[in-house]
This record gives sequence, structure tokens and C-alpha cells, in this order.
Amino acid sequence: QLVESGGGSVEAGGNARLSCAASGYTFSRYCMGWFRQAPGKEREGVASIDTDGMTKYAEAVKGRFTISQDSAKNTLSLQMNALKSEDTAMYHCAAAEFKMCGLRDLQYKYWGQGTQVTVSS
Repeated sequence: QLVESGGGSVEAGGNARLSCAASGYTFSRYCMGWFRQAPGKEREGVASIDTDGMTKYAEAVKGRFTISQDSAKNTLSLQMNALKSEDTAMYHCAAAEFKMCGLRDLQYKYWGQGTQVTVSS
């Protein structure tokens, strides 16, 4: 089970931190990712982290977002800085049963319900 938290309303230029608590499996054995979906748009990959800690980011968030994980706490995080209105979306964390993964949602088997992030300009 994956449960996201930390969403809410943020002013443009502000920061937010999302968390994803995982339960029911060994967190460190799964590649993890953050995805987002805005109204009327397709779901897109935001960031991913492999089991060895290698990270990938979508071009739109590079340099602003940072994905990290705490294996001891089974928690995945997404630090979002310099938020823009176009970052407004429902954010989901996901887990893939692979050591390496990327930003393609088809790789991911387990999904959280999501947390809404709204950036106002």
C-alpha cells in the first residue's frame, strides 16, 4: 500500500514536500516514482529512483524537484522548489518490481491514491 501526503495550495515560487509511505513490502527492493496528472492531460512521469539510488527527472522539473527515499522508514519523498502554475496536478507515487525504472507509467505496478498540489500565480 502506498499513501501520499503533503499536497495542498502553494503560491508560485514557493516550495512543497510530498511524502509517500509504503507498507506491506520491502521498500528498498522496488524502483519508485512520482507521477502527476493535471485535468484534461495525460499522466506524466515526474521523477524516479532506482534501487541503487539512481534518479531520473522529467525535463520540466529538472533542477527544481528532488526525489529521495528513506529505506529505514519506507518513505519516498519529493521536494518541489520554485513551483509554477503548470505544476498543478494530482501527484501519485508508484512502485515497480524492478531494480531500474524510469518515467514510463507502464513499468509501475503499485499506485497510491494521490495528493493534490495546486500552485496559484
